[in-house]
Amino acid sequence: MGRTTRHRLVRRIAVTAATAALAAACSAAPSSPPSPQARPGAPALVSVTSARVDHVLPDDPTRMLFPTAGDETRWTQGLDAFAQQIAYAAASSCARRGGFVLPPELPPPAFIRLFELPDLDFVAHHGFSRSADVPMPAPGPGSAAARTGDAAEIRRCQAEGGAAANTVRKRYTALQQRWFQQLTTLRRDPATLAAFAGLPACLAGQGVQAQSEDDFFAQVDRRVQQAATEADAGREDRALGHAYATCMRPVEDVRVAARERLRTRFLTEHAAELGTLRKTFVPDLHAAEKRYGVVLSFPAP
Repeated sequence: MGRTTRHRLVRRIAVTAATAALAAACSAAPSSPPSPQARPGAPALVSVTSARVDHVLPDDPTRMLFPTAGDETRWTQGLDAFAQQIAYAAASSCARRGGFVLPPELPPPAFIRLFELPDLDFVAHHGFSRSADVPMPAPGPGSAAARTGDAAEIRRCQAEGGAAANTVRKRYTALQQRWFQQLTTLRRDPATLAAFAGLPACLAGQGVQAQSEDDFFAQVDRRVQQAATEADAGREDRALGHAYATCMRPVEDVRVAARERLRTRFLTEHAAELGTLRKTFVPDLHAAEKRYGVVLSFPAP
């Protein structure tokens, strides 16, 4: 089976994970990272341990809901994965009550990075194909011996899982989607376009001939798939991640400043809604943790 990184290079900027049901949790599970090795002529890669998770919430929940920089998207990814965890836990509980288990081929919840706000530090360390594993609750009693449910049973439990996840998502999804729609306006920002103009030359200096960001990602998929072994694919992925992080920093410097200005205005425009959300959001998340037996977690380098 061919290798691909496309499930990591998701061109979505919203937690359009407002997708109900367990399908929202069906992103491919990350594989273990290979040992780093630099390409000839590329800067040496720093040897790092596997990606891990932490559980530290931001001082202001608006940073989780309306990120402006890659490091803030770790909270956003964690929130997205949390809804997936709830969907998975509720669907699994439904299946246990029915005396069956969900199909083992359904992938578990996963952290999905946001293309519009690249987490350059994370990519520089781990490449594009590696993220932390989302913590999962232990299987319920008797799960190992239970039968796999039929299609109708699975659909019923997926619907129950989706409904559970939406009890959390509905509190913030509409406002968050408005924020991500606002971010798309920066694609036409003159300062952003000027910063992107220097990307091809920088990538060429890193040994990658690409005329645009999309062209670069096409090369990531191609190089990883053409690698002779999984270890070679991992090294290629990590080297390309290092090149991307190096060359996108000038672009992100411009875009983060623009996003922060945009967020200041956005928070002012939605002050009334956010006043309530700031009071209830984190307590609601903690209540959901207890109810569904899952832990709110965030990827960390």
